Amino acid sequence: MIDFSLLINLVYVLSATLFIFGLKLLSHPSTARKGNLLSALAMLIAVIVTLLDRNILTFEMILLSVMIGSLIGIFAAKKVKMTSMPELVSLFNGIGGLASLAVAYATIIGSTNLSVFILIVSFIALLIGAITFSGSVVAWAKLSERIAGRPIIFKGQVQANLVLVGAIIASGFLVVTQPDVSIWQYLAICLALTMGVMLVIPIGGADMPVVISLLNSYSGLAACAAGFALENNLLIVAGALVGASGIILTNIMCKAMNRSLVNVLTSGFQPVVANEMKIEGEIKPLTPEDAFYVLEAAQSVLVVPGYGMAVAQAQHVMKELQELLENNGAELAYAIHPVAGRMPGHMNVLLAEADVSYEQLYEMDEINSRIEGFDVAIVIGANDVVNPAAREIKTSPIYGMPVINADLAKNVFVLKRGMAAGFAGIDNPLFFKQNTRMIFGDAKETLSNLVRQFAN
Repeated sequence: MIDFSLLINLVYVLSATLFIFGLKLLSHPSTARKGNLLSALAMLIAVIVTLLDRNILTFEMILLSVMIGSLIGIFAAKKVKMTSMPELVSLFNGIGGLASLAVAYATIIGSTNLSVFILIVSFIALLIGAITFSGSVVAWAKLSERIAGRPIIFKGQVQANLVLVGAIIASGFLVVTQPDVSIWQYLAICLALTMGVMLVIPIGGADMPVVISLLNSYSGLAACAAGFALENNLLIVAGALVGASGIILTNIMCKAMNRSLVNVLTSGFQPVVANEMKIEGEIKPLTPEDAFYVLEAAQSVLVVPGYGMAVAQAQHVMKELQELLENNGAELAYAIHPVAGRMPGHMNVLLAEADVSYEQLYEMDEINSRIEGFDVAIVIGANDVVNPAAREIKTSPIYGMPVINADLAKNVFVLKRGMAAGFAGIDNPLFFKQNTRMIFGDAKETLSNLVRQFAN
């Protein structure tokens, strides 16, 4: 009988290399699409080779499974709206966790004479996979407003979590010492699913970008543990890459909010401090018709998008306005805050959908040094990420948070439906600055009006 182990290991090395190159390409918007395709190809190759190596499925069944999965993926990608993209990503994280949970459970119940090490890593995969799945479902429900987006807390919640942790440790001991008793596996799964819910419900909607990034890391760690359980080197490598990159991204986003990860995860348990910050000044409204004259004379325009832009689906009409401004001789740039929107990279994805050039997207640190030179800054649906209170008011709850300094532009146009506060629930001094004009109404309608002004 021919030994294909060498060929299989070579294919695994090839897949691992493709994963690494794919991850590298994901580090820049201009190459992210290629990186995503490369990583998807690596995963497809890895799955097919593993299934054939373990004699799990035939070529016909693999092809059928690929077709069914592809159709579901295409349908989901086509159907989802840009405002619902964070929910979709959260569900994807959950499915990854569920897959690791299933692998770990099958490993424990489907084998005999497993070593203690394999049982331990199988339990870890089961634990993290279950937490990732239920936590991702709660995050999805919060983002889609099926449950309250605010932190959900109750009396004795911290104590309940401590008891839950103790019960999980005890169930893990029972699973490892008595793997043939199925009730312990069911107990561990139920406890882990409960822990996932308890970890996410006290986190507010404003922190969901960090939660999604963290859950993504969890799904990678669960896959890595499942790889040890299956003694599959490629799954270990792929899971470690996802887990490490997720942790790095989570750390970057926490720094962007000037908060620690512990603070994000436990903010719902902390006592609410009354916000006594008072903002005084006069709101200066402006009509789109008057804004047109300022934009017509502008030589440089900065756009700061936020979640409100996604809600209004204003990215395409903004691209139309961009082209008109550029034809009029103006330079145009977009400032992207790391936590703008509801998920990591939300604004990048939103603008990419409208075919905005990647070269015109600037990160916060890169653009802040240039903002004073812009004639106009247009803030579309962003609030907390442009709040100058983070720099100017020490009593502000967000003091010290790095923000885009839109208020330093010569003129600032803020497109909002009303004067409602952002996710942080605090007032924004930007609205009262001398160089700020508020353009009230639907952002898409406002931008369409400006497009019509230029067209005339």
